[in-house]
Amino acid sequence: MRVFKLAVVLASLMLGLPAGARDFTSSDVFPADYPTVRAVAYMADLMRERSDGRLNLSNLGADDHTTESYTLGQLRNGTLDMARVSLAVLNSAAPTTVVLTLPYLFRSTEHERQVLDGPIGQEILASLEPAGFIGLCFYDVGPRSTYGTKPVRKPADLRGLKYRIQQSSNWAPMVRAMGAQPVVMPLFRGQASMRAGVVDLADGNWSSFVASQHHRAATAFSLTQHVRSPGVLLFSRHVWETLSSSEKAIIRDAARDSVAFHRRLWDDHEAAARRVAEAAGIQVISDIDYAGFASVLTPLHDTLVSGARLKSMIERIKASGTR
Repeated sequence: MRVFKLAVVLASLMLGLPAGARDFTSSDVFPADYPTVRAVAYMADLMRERSDGRLNLSNLGADDHTTESYTLGQLRNGTLDMARVSLAVLNSAAPTTVVLTLPYLFRSTEHERQVLDGPIGQEILASLEPAGFIGLCFYDVGPRSTYGTKPVRKPADLRGLKYRIQQSSNWAPMVRAMGAQPVVMPLFRGQASMRAGVVDLADGNWSSFVASQHHRAATAFSLTQHVRSPGVLLFSRHVWETLSSSEKAIIRDAARDSVAFHRRLWDDHEAAARRVAEAAGIQVISDIDYAGFASVLTPLHDTLVSGARLKSMIERIKASGTR
């Protein structure tokens, strides 16, 4: 054991790192200039500064083309330390996450952020630990809307179309409820699949629409704004259990402080991404039958969520925030 400890100290000195330094790797499906990746980079700076150089994120894993389901497996077994993933990919592993992915649950971005920052958000983050993850924070990413090679104004416009979805327990029933055919597919395959006619539609926000290059295959972006499902920053519980209490506190605090930084970036990035899409010729569909979509999708709240605790959580969300 003494020989091992000496080897660690020598290795740290050779690398120019303090003795006992920890070097972590993160992952994200989006490129380095995307707000979620930049927010994790900001978090890395805070970790390094507050630990006197002992805690480092040397690899932010931008543009990781492995599926987010595979990423969760890496986190579980400790081969990956941290990752930012879509909350919906956790629906099967942690049922509480289903609540935040329900259609037409939040009234606005402000309402969503109040919930994520409050007791309900903390309750959902804590519920991830039994599944093998430490929930650090949420990165809200605005409303998801429908886009593709067909304009969509009302639920009937989706009938018979092939709709790309991420792997989750929610998306498929939602898509079927609108008469479309769900096609589970990683984000990075979306552009080629849309060009080839494998899928007709997908959903996302302006930033992901442009970052994934889907605006080069789609022709219309319909502002259905049907769900506000945030991203979540996870740490591997397997690795977390090897950290000291002070190290855990530094990481948690840095993650929490990265949220405001992310939100400033996000709001600007969304506006810029929309300008890029419009300049590329994307038709923006704004005359949406929101009442029609809500009448089809909000009844799913009762079928997608079971148990008194989660149903109570939905009611707490609806009753919360400013109106």
